[in-house]
Amino acid sequence: MNGIFDTAVNAFRVESIRKRLLYTFMILGIFMLGGLVPVPGIDGAEFTRVIQQWGQLGSIMDLISGGGLLHASILSLGVSPYINASIIIQLLTVVIPPLEEMSKEGEAGRKKMDKITRVSAIVLAFVQSCLFCYSTRSALNATNLPTWLNAALVVLSFTAGAAVVVFLGEKINDKGIGNGVSLIIFAGIVTRLPDMAATLYEKCVSISDSIDNAVLGALAGIGVFVLVTAISITIIVFVLYVQNAERRIPVQYSKKVIGRQTRGGNRDYIPLKVNMSGVMPVIFTMSLLAIPSIVVTLFFNNSTNAVAVWLKETFTGSPWYYLCYFFLVIGFTFFYTEINFHPVEIANSINKNGGMINGIRSGKPTTDFIKGTAFRLNWIEAFFLVLVCIVPTIIGILTGFQNVWFAGTSVLILTGVANDLIVQVEGELEIRSPKGFLEDLTIKTGRR
Repeated sequence: MNGIFDTAVNAFRVESIRKRLLYTFMILGIFMLGGLVPVPGIDGAEFTRVIQQWGQLGSIMDLISGGGLLHASILSLGVSPYINASIIIQLLTVVIPPLEEMSKEGEAGRKKMDKITRVSAIVLAFVQSCLFCYSTRSALNATNLPTWLNAALVVLSFTAGAAVVVFLGEKINDKGIGNGVSLIIFAGIVTRLPDMAATLYEKCVSISDSIDNAVLGALAGIGVFVLVTAISITIIVFVLYVQNAERRIPVQYSKKVIGRQTRGGNRDYIPLKVNMSGVMPVIFTMSLLAIPSIVVTLFFNNSTNAVAVWLKETFTGSPWYYLCYFFLVIGFTFFYTEINFHPVEIANSINKNGGMINGIRSGKPTTDFIKGTAFRLNWIEAFFLVLVCIVPTIIGILTGFQNVWFAGTSVLILTGVANDLIVQVEGELEIRSPKGFLEDLTIKTGRR
C-alpha cells in the first residue's frame, strides 16, 4: 500500500504525468456524468424492469456496458459494441490477407485497423440499438411522438451514446494513461461497489433473521460476512500475485571494443508476464457467450420452441455454459497472445544488440525458445483466468449467493486495470528519473 501511495504522490509531482492522469480522470468523470443522462422517449423504470427480467444476461450486459444499462442512460451500450467489433476484426485479421498485411504495417497499419474497428463499432451499435428498442418496446411511452419517431429517437440516442464512449476511450489512449476501454469498464464497476456491499449486507441479515435464536442468528450473519470478505481478499491477493508474476529469460550481451573503450558484456533479462493478456480473454468470452442469450431474449423470450428453450437454458448458467466459458477463455488467451506477442521481433532485437540467451543459438532457435516459453505461460494464464472467474460461481451455487459468480470477474477486471495503470505510471516515472534514463540508455547502447 505504501508503494502505491508513493507512486501516486510521485506521479503528481511530475507535470507531464500529472496532466495525463488528470486528463484520464476528467474523461472518466464525463463518462460517469453521461451515465446519468436518460434516453429521451423511454420510461426509465419500465426499461430497468425489463432488463432485470433478463436475469444473469442483464447483469453481464450491464457489466460490459460499464454499469449504465440499468439506468437507461444514453451510454447504456457502453463499450459492448466496440469490444464486439474488436473481436470480429481480430478474428478476420487471421483469415483475410489484406487485413493481416495491414496489421503488420506498423503505426500506419494500426491507425487503419483502429479506424475500421471504430466504424464497425458504430454499425454494431446501431444494430444493437434497434434490438434493444424492439425488446424494450413496452418502455416506449414517455413522449407524445408517433411510435416510429419515438423508436427512431431511442435508436439514435443509443447509437450516439456508443459513439461517444468509443471517442472517450480513444481519448484516454491518446492523451491519458491506461487502456480506455478497460478503464471505462473499471469505472462502471467501481460505481457499483456500494450496491454489491449492500446486497451482501442484506443477504447476511436475511440469514440472521432466518434463525430463531437471536444470538446464533447474529453470529451466523457475521460469520457469512467474514467468510465472503476473507474469500474476496484471498482472491484479490492471488490475482495481484499472478498479474505481477513474470518469467525472466536471462540474456548475455557480448563485449565490443570501440577505440579504447569496452562496451557491452552485461547481463540482462527479458520479462514475460504470466498474465500477458490481462482481462481481455474474459471480456471477449463474456461478450461472445452473451450473443445467443441476447438473441433468444430479444426475439423468443416467451417462445415454447424447443431450440429457443434449449438455448435460453444452456446460456444462462447451465453446466454447458460454464464448459463453453472454460474453453473460450483458454482459446482467447492463446489467440490474444498470438496477435499481440511477437517473438520474432524480440529475437531480432536481442541479436541486433549483440545478445544471446544462454544455451540457445541466435536466429530461429531463439525465436522458438521464446515462443515455446510464452506458450507454456499461456496455459498457466488460461487456467488462472478460469479459476478466478468460475470458482466464485461454484461458491455462489453452493451457498445460495446467486451473484457471487459476478465477484470473480469484477475482481479480475478491477485488479487488472488498476495494476496495469500503476505499472504504466511507474514506467513513466522511471523513464523520467535520472536513474531510469541512464538505465534505459545503458540497455540501448550496451554500455555498463
